[in-house]
Amino acid sequence: MLMKNGKRKALMMLLDAVMVVAAFYLALWLRFDGVIEERYLTNIQHLIPFAVIIYLGSFTIFRLYHRMWEYASIREMMAVVLAGVSAAAVFGLLVFALDTRLLPRSIHIISFVLVVIMIGALRLTWRVLREHLLRQGAPEKPRALIVGAGDAGVMVAREMLGSNNGLNLVPVGYVDDDLHKHKMLLHGLRVLGDRGAIPELVRQYNVDTIIIAMPSVSNKEKREIIEICRRTRAKLKIVPGVYELIDGKVHISKIRDVDLEDLLQRDAVKLDLKKIAGYLHNQVVLVTGAGGSIGSELCRQICRLRPQRLILLEISENNLYEIDLELRENCPGIDLVPCLGDVKDAAKVNRIMEQHRPGVVFHAAAHKHVPMMERNPDEAVKNNIIGTAAVARAADKHGAETFILISTDKAVNPTSVMGATKRLVEMIMVNMNHKSRTKFAAVRFGNVLGSRGSVIPLFKKQIARGGPVTVTHPEMTRYFMTIPEAVQLVLQAGAIAGGGEIFVLDMGAPVKIVDLARDMIRLSGLEPDEDIEIEYTGVRPGEKMYEELLTAEENNTSTSHERIFIAQAGNGMDYDKIENILFNKLQRGIDLSKGDIIAMLEEMLPEFKQEGKTEVG
Repeated sequence: MLMKNGKRKALMMLLDAVMVVAAFYLALWLRFDGVIEERYLTNIQHLIPFAVIIYLGSFTIFRLYHRMWEYASIREMMAVVLAGVSAAAVFGLLVFALDTRLLPRSIHIISFVLVVIMIGALRLTWRVLREHLLRQGAPEKPRALIVGAGDAGVMVAREMLGSNNGLNLVPVGYVDDDLHKHKMLLHGLRVLGDRGAIPELVRQYNVDTIIIAMPSVSNKEKREIIEICRRTRAKLKIVPGVYELIDGKVHISKIRDVDLEDLLQRDAVKLDLKKIAGYLHNQVVLVTGAGGSIGSELCRQICRLRPQRLILLEISENNLYEIDLELRENCPGIDLVPCLGDVKDAAKVNRIMEQHRPGVVFHAAAHKHVPMMERNPDEAVKNNIIGTAAVARAADKHGAETFILISTDKAVNPTSVMGATKRLVEMIMVNMNHKSRTKFAAVRFGNVLGSRGSVIPLFKKQIARGGPVTVTHPEMTRYFMTIPEAVQLVLQAGAIAGGGEIFVLDMGAPVKIVDLARDMIRLSGLEPDEDIEIEYTGVRPGEKMYEELLTAEENNTSTSHERIFIAQAGNGMDYDKIENILFNKLQRGIDLSKGDIIAMLEEMLPEFKQEGKTEVG
């Protein structure tokens, strides 16, 4: 089937010339019902060379001989129509200029229609014949069932039927809940039934892979479809959500395996990009903890909004090197300033703020691992409270417009040292907002999928080595969100911050950790409690069985964004007392025992009720 371009073009021109000649004689035959007057036959014999030259010239001008007809589609057919219209117009003008009586006027219209039909049919035949020969010569490919007979599903089918099928799959048909589409043919494939028929269709057509091609469907509906698909042994793949398809097109390369985030019972985040871009575009922005899970994603998304300068403050040399290198490769043209330093180093933080004068500060630097902070409460207080205060004071001193603190749901009715420190800095931010021209606000959310030290990477390692997967308690429940989602909402919260708010993100329905473990095992193609055992290890010090997003005293009010709420916090905290306890004792370097620190936290935060027993060593 493969031939050199020159020979291929010559063959196509020869066939087109034959089609043009045939079209004109057939047009005469149709016009005169098979009985053609002798004078018209004579005239057409003299005119047909001109017709061939004009039509082939038009086809050349419209680049019909530079197109890959193996992949002919609507666009190629439109080119044929436009080339035919142009040629028919030129030929008609030529005939009228010579003598209007040479041919009946209707011949020009009939011949044009016939040329377009015959040339188009020739191109499509070329494609069909090539695909048929390729299929005959190729080994049988695994079969795929496409869920969704909309635009995305049809695009997936078309790419799979093409010769450059990166998935190496052959589609057998579609599944769609729209009854009007059932038994219809879309791109040569039939709509075989609704989602309920998936298990039977997988058996009937020996399907190896199911592709969910419904990028705009809600997460709840997506999860329902995934649950049906998991009754089969077929592999699951998915077309990303609309917000992931930046260019608005579906490509085979973007189809991915079903991931844990697809099972979250919550719809994708919708952003008000105008508001976000308005306060970050051409702005000097500082991100602390820039190499961490949240901090690094903040940097990625901020760079897409083209800030004037992005300052990366990070204590880990390796983490700072990696995010700086990544951003320089992926976001050229952004003025990046990597700063290796500790947020507890107030002098250095002040120097950075004084030199660069950031307008927006995102404070993501924090110690976050609950059991580790139970063992090291002094470091939790120093980093999460003293460090945050140092950054906040520097932002106030050097005129930052907005300061956004990344907080956690563990700050609500805290039972851990980490949660208590985060609750204290939330309230400190609220208090600072009353005394500063800087708008101070906090954003509170739950666990993020895949962050460093979270259960997801741990479960993946445990599954990879054959189990067991360890869960602390069968009733342990948490809120979950993807890292990109959480960061998008943090950026959105910064856009609507007026100062003094504690923003609470809509985390959707809480998820049992054991259900998360089972989902991950199934997504790995295994069965929980059969292939991989789940083992319960007991609740760790400082852990709560259920997380909360609001305290009993806080009222939840809505904002202009449907996924962001404001916790209206009470203001019963004695800030002078906190200043005395924290910044007079700890900043002077007084050596406090772990017991002293716990007592100090309980004195500052009466609602802090520690669960479990802190190890002392």
